[in-house]
Order: sequence, then structure tokens, then C-alpha cells
Amino acid sequence: MADNITFVHLTDLHVGDPSAKDDHLFSDTTATFRAIAADIRRMKPSPAFIVASGDLTNRGDAASYEHLKSLISEADLNIPMLFALGNHDTREGFYPVMLGRTEDTSAPHDHDLVVAGIHIIVMDSSVPKKIGGAFEPGQLDWLAMRLSEHAGLPKLLVMHHAPALDEEDFDGEWETLAIADTIALRDLLIDRSDIVGILSGHIHFDRVSSWYGIPLVVGVGQHAATDVVGLGDSFRMLEGASMAIGTIRPSGLTISFAPQPSTRRELHVLDMERIREIVARSAKEATSAAE
Repeated sequence: MADNITFVHLTDLHVGDPSAKDDHLFSDTTATFRAIAADIRRMKPSPAFIVASGDLTNRGDAASYEHLKSLISEADLNIPMLFALGNHDTREGFYPVMLGRTEDTSAPHDHDLVVAGIHIIVMDSSVPKKIGGAFEPGQLDWLAMRLSEHAGLPKLLVMHHAPALDEEDFDGEWETLAIADTIALRDLLIDRSDIVGILSGHIHFDRVSSWYGIPLVVGVGQHAATDVVGLGDSFRMLEGASMAIGTIRPSGLTISFAPQPSTRRELHVLDMERIREIVARSAKEATSAAE
């Protein structure tokens, strides 16, 4: 690994099909992607890689992925780009369009890659029909195998749903990786010194935590910004978007947030009771789909 490796973290792109009306798309994510791509092109030197940690599209349909693919091509970045899947994505929509894969399209999109001496491991925490995240049987075994490879290289984990910070907060699982999987992940990583960070999204605000000594970085993303000051009675979505610029040094991970210009105007509001109804319905649909 060179002394300093710089990368870009995108999340919650929520790209939509421009030809389809979407009442749940609250900002012009196409314009935001183009603006952020222009910022990436200005970076000197260019980042070694880009990670996009889920909710790549707003509806998970093939047309939206086609539009995302065209935006990436138009951006002409020529930088390796790795994708995680989030709760707004669908594997059946993502695989054929983004990877040209038509078999086993219901399998989790777990993959890893070494770029510039950094071992990047991407986990699929999406659960069909569910807002919160979880791992399917076998995913943590896959992670354990990947962790045993490329000894000596710094390892960067990417997943849409961040591990839960409070392991008793079962009511908050819609915001996080499931508690049981959070604990299993903790037990797998806690004694390792080679994990330089975990990159996530989902909650639409910038947050940096020390999770059992591992830097845990969540980005606001490119769709809307959560009003963290007013969280409690309502869930307010404000105008706001940014990318994160990460640098991995021998001393560890540095993260700088690069926001887009914003008025912070209100885009959408949900009261917490409505959110609880959505979560309950999502859990019921996920259970029905599994049976």
C-alpha cells in the first residue's frame, strides 16, 4: 500500500427513471449525481476507488438501473466503483442491468476487491420487503473467509445498514443492521486490527462513530438530509446532499464530508407513528415473502 490512499464514499443515490412519476422521490437525484461526478473529476489526484453503499435507485426497477448506468458512463470517471445494495434496491433489478447477470439473481451481492493495496469487502444487508438490514445464512461465513485472505492489507467494509450502536434497541432495527447480526459481526471483527473502517448509509445524515474501536462512517447521501435536530416527533427530510472523501494513511482513516450547496428547505415530513406503521407493514410483508 502506498502511504496515502484516497477514495470517495457515495450512498443513497436514489436514482429514478426520469420517464416515470415517483411520488417518493423528493429531489432531483440525477442532477445531484452529475454535480457530485463533476466534483470527483476535480479531485487531484483522482481517488483510487469509489464505493456506493446502497439505495442506488429509488424503486429498484430495471429502468432506474439503466438510467444509473447511463449516468455513470456519462460521468466518464474511469475509477473502479463498487456497489452495495440497500432496501430501495432489488437484486432482480440490479444484477441483469449493472452486472449482466441473469442467473441466481436472488442471491446476496457480496463481493470483494483489492484496489491500491486496500482490501474492500462489500456485504449485502438488504432484505426484500424490509426497511432494516440483516444477513442471510452463510453471509458471515463468507465474510470470515474473505477476512482470512490478503493478510497484511488494510480492510474496508461496506454495507448499507450500519451495525446497531445500541444492542438493546430492537425498536430501532429499521434504521440499522439487525441486533443479532450486529452482535455476530462484532464478535467476528472485535479482535482484528486490520479493519480500517465500515462505510454505510440508510439514515440520510452524516455520522461518525467508534464502534468497538472501528471507525463507522455513515453518509447523508444524495437524495435528502434527515433533520437530526428535530428527530423525535417527526421525521423531516430536508434538501441536502454530500459525498465523503476518505484517506487511508498508516495512522488510520480520515473522512472529510463535501456537501453540495443547499437551502435546507423541507422536502417531506413523516410523523413517527406513520413510520412505525410502515415498519410494521414492511415486517409483515417480509415474513409473508419468506414463508
